[in-house]
Order: sequence, then structure tokens, then C-alpha cells
Amino acid sequence: MNPREVVRVALRALARNKLRTILTMLGIIIGVAAVICTVAIGQGASEQVQQQIASLGTNVIMVFSGSVNTSGVRMGSGATKTLTADDAMAVLAHVPGVVAVSPMLGSSVQAVNGNQNWLTRTNGASQDFPQIRNWPVVSGSFFSQRDVDMATNVCVIGKTVQSQLFGDQDPVGQMIRVQNLPFRILGVLQEKGQSSNGQDQDDIMFMPYTTVQKKISGISWIQMMMVATASQDVNPSVQSGISALLRQRHHLRTGEDDDFIIRNPSEMAQTAAATATTMTLLLGTVGAVSLVVGGIGIMNIMLVSVTERTREIGVRMAVGATEANVKWQFLSEALVLSSLGGIIGIIVGMGFSALISNSLGWPTLVSKLSIVVAVVFSALVGVSFGFYPAVKAAQLNPIEALRYE
Repeated sequence: MNPREVVRVALRALARNKLRTILTMLGIIIGVAAVICTVAIGQGASEQVQQQIASLGTNVIMVFSGSVNTSGVRMGSGATKTLTADDAMAVLAHVPGVVAVSPMLGSSVQAVNGNQNWLTRTNGASQDFPQIRNWPVVSGSFFSQRDVDMATNVCVIGKTVQSQLFGDQDPVGQMIRVQNLPFRILGVLQEKGQSSNGQDQDDIMFMPYTTVQKKISGISWIQMMMVATASQDVNPSVQSGISALLRQRHHLRTGEDDDFIIRNPSEMAQTAAATATTMTLLLGTVGAVSLVVGGIGIMNIMLVSVTERTREIGVRMAVGATEANVKWQFLSEALVLSSLGGIIGIIVGMGFSALISNSLGWPTLVSKLSIVVAVVFSALVGVSFGFYPAVKAAQLNPIEALRYE
């Protein structure tokens, strides 16, 4: 009997009891759909986290002002005032592998345009910030080195600030008031959306860091610096170089704690990837358990089918069917059951993934690998759990089978 004939006979046998066949496939359908959905949720979450971390730049190192110990009381991160713009320029000049540096500091401000006003956050940065952060300007331009040197009253705003102050109007070239000072808008940043902690990244404006220091915050130090490196491979050596240089510039003795904190987004990305992989495997395992339960259902039904079709098996053997023919016939029925269930399960799983994404707003990503794994696993389940009933059918005594009522 050729494979096509085996499948045809298997389909005909399964069609004899359609309701039982559908109920048997239901376990596989649910299992495959569960695998597709859970893995899609896990991979979607992983992809979202990776994109958000990548938006910071994998070739970026962030240096924050550190803690200070006053009479035994540790004030926490950001308490020191020793990190300066000169430190940032020294890092750019003396640490190998550094290609750009932007001093950073921020403050909450009230921005006013006519009768519209909006409380937002302004960040002071250098002219290299868009390159470092990979955050381009979609309208207008970013400020220049001259604006930084002269501490001019110019700014670049995010999409949220634009919509709140100008609606659909083009804000480039317009004047707004910030801290009762007039500022000219040079450009609008590309929309970023929400961060991983739900913060609106577009509710922001950028000014030259010198302007924020002198006219907004009234301070001489900076809160952090963003350092762009030549490649991710040099990040460890750049971190060491920055640490050594800042300790020297801040006159820290051996054994004395750093008054700065260095963070590497690539390390955050690796941690997030490991966490997401663990979550995806956990969710996929839950779906795999459903597939195993469906396989047990297939074994149960196939054993019932062997019992019901004992006389038919005897007739087949009497007219020349071998044990191998009978075995392959029942294995093919189990394989057809699981394969059909797997295909339907993939469709259901993809549908539910889209439904979850649209209704709940969760990111989902159905990968080709998860589909292939689900199909292969469902087929293996069918073969594995159909093997014992097939062997049992093949080992029936033809004479006793013919007498069976």
C-alpha cells in the first residue's frame, strides 16, 4: 500500500466517527494554539524590551553622578556635584574608543505658547546627542556647537510637546516661553513612544546643556554624561578607562568609593534577553504540556479504535495484509489526527495572538520557528502515542480477530 493510499484509508476511517475525531483533535489544537500564543507573547515582550534598550544605543555608556557619605549617611545616586562638563570633554579626549560625549542634565519646566501651556522636562545636551542616542530630528534641525558655546535660547521638542502646545501646526521657528525666558524652536524629534516603564519619551525638550546650567537650573555641574563608543566590543575597556580617568580627575584615593556610577546598556540588553528567553521557555513548556495531554487523548481513542475494528483487522490479515501494513495503517491515522490538529492549532494560535495584541495591547511576535516546532512536535506526539495502539493491532491473531464480535 503506497503512502497516498494509506492516508486516504486513514481519512476514511477517521471520517466514520466525525464527532469523536474532532474531539480527539481538540486536544492537539489547544496544545498547538497554546504553544503558538505563549511563545508569541514571550517573543513579543522580548522584542519590545530589546527595541527599547536598543533605542538607548548598544554602543553607549552612561556615567551618572554618584552617592555621597555625609556623617555616615549615604545620600544615594545623583547626590554628588563633582561630575562636570570638563570631565566629559576629558573622556572624549583621553579615553581610547570614545567617539562622542554629551554632558546631560535635566529639569521640569512649564512651556508656554500663547494661551497654551504644558509641564514637561527639559534636558540639556551637546550637539552630538542625536548621533549618540540615535534619535533623529524629523523637522527642522538640532542645535549646533555655537549654540552650546554661546548658551543660546534655542530648543528641540518632542512630539508630545508639539501636540500640546501647537496642535497640528508646524512649531519650527516659533517662539515659546520657558521659565519666563523666550526660546526659539529649532526642530522636532522623531517619535519614540513609551519606554519600558511606561514613561512618554516624547514628552521632552532638549536645549544646549550650557543654557540649562546657566539659565534654567543655575548649577555648574552635570547629572550624567552619555558616551558613544566605536563598537560594543570596546565597551569594557572604555568603562575601565573612564573609571580610571574620573578617579584621577576627582582626586579619589585608593580604597575610596567612586563618586560616579557607570552603566552599560549592552549589559542590560543581555540580562533582558536572558530573562525573556527564560520566560518564553516557561510559557512554551506550558503549551507543550497541553500537547502531551492531547497525545494521551489520541492514544486513548486509537486503543478504542483497535478494539472496535478487531474484526476488520482480521479480515485485512486474512486477505494478505502483513503486520507492518496494519501497524502503518494505525500509525498513519494517529499522524493524520495530530497533523490536522496541528495545522488548525496554528491558525487558531495566530488568530488568538493577533486578538491579544489588538484587544489587550500586548506585543506578540509569531515566529516561523515556533510554527515549525509546533508542527513537528504535534506530529511526534501523534507517532509516539499512536505507536502502542498500532503495535497492539498488528499483533492480533487473525483467526481470533475474525471470530471477534
